[in-house]
Amino acid sequence: MSFPRVLKKITAALDHAGVTYMLTGSFASAYYGSPRSTQDIDFVIASTPAQLRAFVGSLPHGEYYADLDAALEAQKQESMFNIIDLESGWKIDLIIRKSRAFSQEEFGRRQQVSVLETVLFVATAEDVVIAKLEWAKQAQSRRQLEDAAGILKMRRDSLDRAYLEKWISKLGLTTEWNESRGIAGISG
Repeated sequence: MSFPRVLKKITAALDHAGVTYMLTGSFASAYYGSPRSTQDIDFVIASTPAQLRAFVGSLPHGEYYADLDAALEAQKQESMFNIIDLESGWKIDLIIRKSRAFSQEEFGRRQQVSVLETVLFVATAEDVVIAKLEWAKQAQSRRQLEDAAGILKMRRDSLDRAYLEKWISKLGLTTEWNESRGIAGISG
């Protein structure tokens, strides 16, 4: 199954179950910046346990690997779980929205866009940059810094600089921000 078809099926299942979501990760950074190869799709989600049960229950067992217990535990822990499209091998990471201030604001800012003929919600460019900087800090990952740099190169003049600086400071991401700006060839 192609990426566009997987995207359409997963977002339809999330919508049908009433689970609010936003695309993030590599596909969101590719939407705003430079594409790169990946075999997983990342969504941040917010749901009740009943909505999560409805979502997982709506996925045909022969077409998807999905573990309801793992999903419910991830919700309690504000962590993540995944499902796998068995036909294509695509892994869909579902990250439970955290209760911290940044995660709440980030989720509230998500935008509805069209990606490969699928209308869905995606994190804003600024929030993808911040998330990439956080992942870079946690995983010591240059790839995450390069993803953020790709967005900076493509969207430099349209990014909300005050918003970025506010959260970069609050989340302690100044080192990663400076490294990403360096990769993008941006000074000042």
